[in-house]
Amino acid sequence: MSRPTKTAQRQSGITLIGLMFWAVLFCSVALVAMKVIPAVTEYRTVLTMVSKVAQTGGSTVPEIRAAFDRAAQVEYGVTSVHSRDLDITKENDKVVIKFSYDKEIELMDPVYLLIKFQGHSK
Repeated sequence: MSRPTKTAQRQSGITLIGLMFWAVLFCSVALVAMKVIPAVTEYRTVLTMVSKVAQTGGSTVPEIRAAFDRAAQVEYGVTSVHSRDLDITKENDKVVIKFSYDKEIELMDPVYLLIKFQGHSK
């Protein structure tokens, strides 16, 4: 006589190794995001400051640099760009301010991320 066999139930879910893989991947992405977001926020702030200074900062280079310095004192966290780093020109009777800088972010002690920022006034 043959005995009735139970149909093997297939288990579904994630294994411990799979869980560890996804946890490490998620933590790595979160680490990079937490390190990069402040640099991008600073870039956006500098871009806004440069556009505002180009419109209302003055007509001479020293006036524009002084206006940028005043704006940098008010804004929190702008440390990468100074008024001496600005390239100030005039195009079609409009002041154009250009800037570029590199931001080096330490991820883990010999690993760094280098971001090159550049922008200009609108």
